[in-house]
Amino acid sequence: MNKAELKDFLDVKVSQYNNLKFIESDPIQIPHRFSKKEDIEISGFLTATIAWGNRKSIINNAKRLMELLDNSPYDFVLNHSETDLEKLSPFVHRTFNGNDCIQFIKSLKHIYKKHGGLESVFSKHAKTESLQVSISKFKSTFFEIEHLQRTQKHVSDPLKNSRSLPFFLNNLIPTSFNDI
Repeated sequence: MNKAELKDFLDVKVSQYNNLKFIESDPIQIPHRFSKKEDIEISGFLTATIAWGNRKSIINNAKRLMELLDNSPYDFVLNHSETDLEKLSPFVHRTFNGNDCIQFIKSLKHIYKKHGGLESVFSKHAKTESLQVSISKFKSTFFEIEHLQRTQKHVSDPLKNSRSLPFFLNNLIPTSFNDI
């Protein structure tokens, strides 16, 4: 594919995915509900984490998760109590369970308190030609606090032959390859 063909292809994809009609039926609608940068980042990250399976189920569970976070994910991450975390215990989406959810909230708190937030962690190691190193470093930072081993499976590492990239890094990537 030459540059002109690639541009045409990408222009078609932008038209297809970067519009309200698509957003209304896609999990990307969850971070679009927020205006504060940190709420967008956290809701996008958590939604991306559970974004496998049926779109309707992903959207419903992401909405439920945001409700459990009092529809203020950044405030919840920074200010939660142990009692607040307990209400996350029953949350399940496929193999992502309440224990994983609680660990994610604790790891996110660590990232915002000790590393300046998600954007800071990603941009620190970002390269123009690839995000692989940045994503790998993010994973090691995310799990540098005490954590359940099983929870690591929910964050991919492209330097260890993972093939997935979280969609919150690029909201033009569809949640299903059937949409391409």
